[in-house]
Amino acid sequence: MSHRHRILALLAATTALLSSTACDRAESAGPTRFTVVATTPEVADFARAVGGEHVKVTQLIKVGVDPHDYEPTPADIKAIADARLLVENGAGLEEWLGQTISSAGFRGPVVDTSSGVPLRPGDPHIWHDPRNARLMVGTIAKGLAGADPAHAADYARNSAAYTAEIDRLDRENQAAFDALPAADRKLVTDHDAFGYYVDRYRLEFVGSVIPSMDTSAELSARQLTDLVAKIRATGTKAVFTESSLPRKTAEAIAEQAGVRVVGGADALFGDSLGEPGTPEGTYLGAERHNTRVITAALAGR
Repeated sequence: MSHRHRILALLAATTALLSSTACDRAESAGPTRFTVVATTPEVADFARAVGGEHVKVTQLIKVGVDPHDYEPTPADIKAIADARLLVENGAGLEEWLGQTISSAGFRGPVVDTSSGVPLRPGDPHIWHDPRNARLMVGTIAKGLAGADPAHAADYARNSAAYTAEIDRLDRENQAAFDALPAADRKLVTDHDAFGYYVDRYRLEFVGSVIPSMDTSAELSARQLTDLVAKIRATGTKAVFTESSLPRKTAEAIAEQAGVRVVGGADALFGDSLGEPGTPEGTYLGAERHNTRVITAALAGR
């Protein structure tokens, strides 16, 4: 059965479940908390930061799950059916979402956080540039205020405070890379998820283990050989694995190139965040982790 057919079969199986809940969506949020469904860990974290005590956020894609190959569950569809507001990353990341919304019978507002973000062609990893994260947070604040005007002032205040934290993160990142010689700012990652980050901090993207922004792609034997040769030729110091992807191929490439592989607790957060309750379980913490790991490895520490 194809990926699309599996999703359609799943959606059909949940229709009966949704019909019994469609009449009481408004009550499901409770008297004081606004029910928000967010697709990815990143936009869910933004929604919690902006919504504060007024929102209850349900996150569809769990930590460590690859969003490029995600299939919605019956629980996801029910959560969307019961939501008052839906927040998505946008930029083509959630290709499954349109059909899921339709099957859930959701008619509420959908906040596309990529709205107004200068996009790299085909690249949905917009949050890796903090300037984009600022725009995403502002879009969420407007969406919340529009759907829940009684607390608009709180959403604006929370957004301003959180945006200040994002600006601080951006300054810290820039200072960390400014301390690194330009010749050492070369990056090889598991997949091409860091384009916005590379552009923001003027790094040189040497290549990726998966030759695409989509994690379903694979290196051919020729591409693998070419990447090893490029790592050697450019003097790149490390290959960085990612938390939501297997590291076996990255380790093999690093070994052939004679460079360090960075993984385990130091794996980068490319598509996901860290475990809830840890510093890396937030957007700010995950991005600080990425910069700390990258600059340390490229500096030879």
